[in-house]
Amino acid sequence: MVRNLIITAALVVASAPAVFAQQRLNPVIEKRVDALLHRMTLEEKVGQMAQVSIESLGTVRGGTFLFSDKLKDAVTRYGIGSVLNNPGYPPTPAQWNAIIREIQGAAGQTRLKIPVLYGLDDVHGVNYVAGSTLFPQQIGQAATWNPALVRRLGEITAFEGRAAGVPWTFSPVLDLGVNPLWSRIWEGYGEDPLLAGTLGAAFVRGVQEPLGSREKKIVSVKHFLGYSDPKSGKDRTDAWIPEHYLREYHLPPFAAAIRAGARNVMVNSALINGIPTHVNKHILTDILKGELGFTGFVVSDWRDIENVYRRDHVTASIKEAIALATNAGIDMAMLPYDYKEYCTDLAALVREGKVQQARIDDAVRRILRVKMEAGLFETPLTEAKDYPRFGSPEHAQAAYEVAAESITLLKNRDNVLPLHAGARVLVTGPNAHSLRTLNGGWTYSWQGDRTDSIAAGKYHTFLDAVRARFGSDKVVYEPGVLYKAKAKYWEDTLAGIEPAVRAAARVDYVLLCLGENSYTETPGNLNDLELSGNQLALAQAMIATGKPVILVLNEGRPRIIRRIEPGTAAILYTYLPGNSGADALADILTGKVVPGGKLPITYPRYANDLLNYIHKPSEAQSNSQEEARPQFPFGFGLSYTTFAYSDLKINKDQFLPGDSAEFTITVTNTGAREGSEVVQLYCSDLVASLTPDVRRLRGFEKIRLAAGASRTVRFRIAVNDLAFIAPDNRRLLEEGDFAAEIGGQKASFRVNRTVRF
Repeated sequence: MVRNLIITAALVVASAPAVFAQQRLNPVIEKRVDALLHRMTLEEKVGQMAQVSIESLGTVRGGTFLFSDKLKDAVTRYGIGSVLNNPGYPPTPAQWNAIIREIQGAAGQTRLKIPVLYGLDDVHGVNYVAGSTLFPQQIGQAATWNPALVRRLGEITAFEGRAAGVPWTFSPVLDLGVNPLWSRIWEGYGEDPLLAGTLGAAFVRGVQEPLGSREKKIVSVKHFLGYSDPKSGKDRTDAWIPEHYLREYHLPPFAAAIRAGARNVMVNSALINGIPTHVNKHILTDILKGELGFTGFVVSDWRDIENVYRRDHVTASIKEAIALATNAGIDMAMLPYDYKEYCTDLAALVREGKVQQARIDDAVRRILRVKMEAGLFETPLTEAKDYPRFGSPEHAQAAYEVAAESITLLKNRDNVLPLHAGARVLVTGPNAHSLRTLNGGWTYSWQGDRTDSIAAGKYHTFLDAVRARFGSDKVVYEPGVLYKAKAKYWEDTLAGIEPAVRAAARVDYVLLCLGENSYTETPGNLNDLELSGNQLALAQAMIATGKPVILVLNEGRPRIIRRIEPGTAAILYTYLPGNSGADALADILTGKVVPGGKLPITYPRYANDLLNYIHKPSEAQSNSQEEARPQFPFGFGLSYTTFAYSDLKINKDQFLPGDSAEFTITVTNTGAREGSEVVQLYCSDLVASLTPDVRRLRGFEKIRLAAGASRTVRFRIAVNDLAFIAPDNRRLLEEGDFAAEIGGQKASFRVNRTVRF
């Protein structure tokens, strides 16, 4: 154990003072928890800390999940506290009810009758439940820049999840999308801490508030902390991030979600500076539970305690890994299979004095607390019959609205869009006629590879929607390129470029649908951000026809389009818009909907120039023939109308720490159509003892204006929020000059005192 002691000591680094007060606790629930905890044996306690995957408890036969004797063994004998995952297919709500009823029935046979907590990855709606409402993935939600809309989809997600009887969702993802290579960038809210934190908090409130209601669920904010910034770009690999950078950029979205009341946190599956996060006590206990005052429970990710031993080679046995992770602050272990070994080893570790009884009691107290807060002891199962709006037209309309607000117009040369009535259109490309590509991963199955077979005929593909809007006689389909069935997600094949070229001669416009097939996590790792050679060949052939090419990008991460962008007439980025996304795109093409999405990420121009909008001045320098610049910048998005900004004012030009600064700007719709605009406030610290970021988003508001209308938008920010995290991990606001920018309008102000806090 000498090696483990050295690692533990290495985690004790400088700590900032507490940032938030402890989350509020209900004294009645605390009294109930203490009374129950007092009655529990050590074996019953370690059982509550174990979570198993449903496939370890039975098998699928004839399209139905059947429990084996392992259910009674795991739940009744070992007292397993939680179950997760889908059984290999998406059950209906009623089928989910039957599954969970059987699990809770087994729990009811235990001495203390503690209900089991079931969890699912409700990543973009209740995506493991047949017939549910599927929204755009989180990157598309972020492109709306609309917290109210995100809160509403959270409410629907909770409602439909409880129809299935599942009270816990492993969402939202609050990892910053700072590395476009990363396979999970589309699961988050983009690259900016303020945007991600604002939308994450809105989702938490929508899903969870008020917890205890039968229409609400427990959220799991993930993956704490720094998971999305691996130096290799590959999933579950090492990140090199100094602590003051972790605090400056990666911590704020999680802090916002915890402040909003999140009751569960899932841990980063990878490593930071060579230390597996699952054994990083400083991050899990000192920062999360100490500084942020988090009173919910911490769950590991899939097999990640085992990975400390098998993958990361930090311990000589799984038992040692269990000790390190538990002592670091893991409260519940997503095993997900061998519960006997975990329960036996953890109980033995307590008896051997290697894990203190107090640590076990703290973990179980947190788990029981959240189960009671969620009302599971009173209602261990909610049933589909009580949720008549599951999968309703009302919910489908909400999904459509999110998709319509998310789609981002990146180019519109000579106002080629919207298309004129009666236009003849060629639809081509591998993403043209696929529900799988519309939805991405975490759709009916983990990799989303069964979506077309499960949802076929129930929703529109891009081709279906365009035919519905323009008429089948006006639309020609030639795929040109197709993704290979039952192959790696990146594998595609030529399906006849020449037929597509010939078809282009008979139409007015080419709708070229390119992007990615579905993937997530490690199977979605990528070596090259360029689009495939086949897709680029199709694009070049379409451009060579001379017909206006409207490029539709249907992709989870930004794929390089530098070589084909100049030849396109218009570009629409749909992200992964869900089952309603094709209808939203078609309505944008016809002009029924005016696009208003804005990029929540920087869209790179080169595969070797992946600079985020938040960067240091030196990072923007270039000695190449062409100055480094993105294809499209963070926050960018066009409309079918135009907006003008004027009269930027600040309430004062001199501030002290503790003051509030008010910024006002007039925005005018100078076009001929009503439209939406996201007003974005950026601030820059002009000189600082730590090289400042070029600029940072400090406020945003989405507004809607009629043609010719104007509105004054106000932002009020605390001057203390302009502080940065210094290398000693404390916040520092320095005396000096600052600049503000909104819509190209600039103004300056000064802070007249330095303060550290």
